[in-house]
Amino acid sequence: MSQDQVFTDWKERESLAEAMVPVVGSLYRDQNVETSVFGRLIIKRSVIDILKAHRFVRQVEEQELTVVDTFPILEAVQKLNVRNAHVDVGKLAVKYRNEGNGQDLETFLKAELAEAIDSEEREATDVVLYGFGRIGRLLARLLIERTGGGQALRLRAIVVRKGAAAKDLEKRASLLRRDSVHGSFKGTITVDEENNTITANGNVIKIIFANSPDEIDYTAYGINNAMVIDNTGKWRDKEGLSLHLQSKGASRAVLTAPGKGVKNIVMGVNDADITPEDTILSAASCTTNAITPVLKAVYDKFGIENGHVETVHAYTNDQNLIDNYHKGDRRGRAAGLNMVITETGAAKAVSKALPAMEGKLTGNAIRVPTPNVSMAILNLNLESETDKETLNAYLREAALHGPMQKQIDYSNSPEAVSTDFVGSRAAGVVDALATIAGGKRCVLYVWYDNEFGYSCQVIRMMQKMAQCTLPAFPKA
Repeated sequence: MSQDQVFTDWKERESLAEAMVPVVGSLYRDQNVETSVFGRLIIKRSVIDILKAHRFVRQVEEQELTVVDTFPILEAVQKLNVRNAHVDVGKLAVKYRNEGNGQDLETFLKAELAEAIDSEEREATDVVLYGFGRIGRLLARLLIERTGGGQALRLRAIVVRKGAAAKDLEKRASLLRRDSVHGSFKGTITVDEENNTITANGNVIKIIFANSPDEIDYTAYGINNAMVIDNTGKWRDKEGLSLHLQSKGASRAVLTAPGKGVKNIVMGVNDADITPEDTILSAASCTTNAITPVLKAVYDKFGIENGHVETVHAYTNDQNLIDNYHKGDRRGRAAGLNMVITETGAAKAVSKALPAMEGKLTGNAIRVPTPNVSMAILNLNLESETDKETLNAYLREAALHGPMQKQIDYSNSPEAVSTDFVGSRAAGVVDALATIAGGKRCVLYVWYDNEFGYSCQVIRMMQKMAQCTLPAFPKA
């Protein structure tokens, strides 16, 4: 193909991607349909983002996929009145190419999407964020991102302690507006100091100042039957978290940290344990969420005798910027200058979500001078033999088409480094090129955005509790 032909082809694809943007937006706003390309969301994305999502398919499917293939899928989904669903137009396009068997596209899609055609919308659930730190602000971004489609989780309020500084509300809004790691907020934010509200992309969010959960009456702000997300880490047992349920207008509490005496849920692994009667749940830790889905996948196929998990973790807010007193061992040393060996309960916590791993794992952690994205190194002794190619092929299939495809992602880039995984929505990303396997032993390297990827897992858990998870098509 000549240079002119290559450029002409690019312009044609760019034009089609531009035509996709309003269709994607309309599906999202009017029909509550999330669209993606092999797990890469394309709602509220630029033309270049959409083209890059299609280009990614080459890495995992060993075949080209372009907007020429997916644009007709989008148009048909809109025409068929598909509602309240997550539709992966990339996977549907590949499935139609491979399994269409001469059917016209509309007939094929009617069969694939039958359950989502003319489906009814669910009632919204009020959400309160108790605390507004790193995880709290990312949860706010994710909740705001999703309300455009009329999804059933609505951020109604944020509870914080009153700060001593002037313009407290403006400072908190500024932290939501700008983030040194995750970039600027995608949208507009305004502050109403008089009414203590932050309005983000049309979402009016009440800021409530309080020192304890049980002193709040949410019904006074029109909030009822709310799900309270405690991201302060102050209360980690059932007794402490029960304070939230003493607040008028609150009915459920979720802890964004490992919990004691409550169910620790890792979405994709033990979320079937969630029942309508559960009022207090823990979303476990970022590391537990990153490693447990991969461990389950490996266990289900090859069995695991035992193993060791070494976590190379970004520094966190509980460490000191410079050497100073700290109640924990070593964490008092300057986080930006040192690799710091520290304890982690993630290896033992795996068994709370995956009981088959009880007593089989040891673990340790090294905090390193990066602000976000961590890595877990899984050194495992297996019950059956495998090799690198077989193991990687299995994990690739699990990431693309398995029941844990939202939790496990897959990378085979020879140039990938930690910053490439900032903003990853997966719980963990298997670095296939780093895999070591032979006989009954393997070493897996799993990247994870310990802030954003974990927050996505929390959102999935909230959706499950509120019974508003969008069914995904094509089905795994």
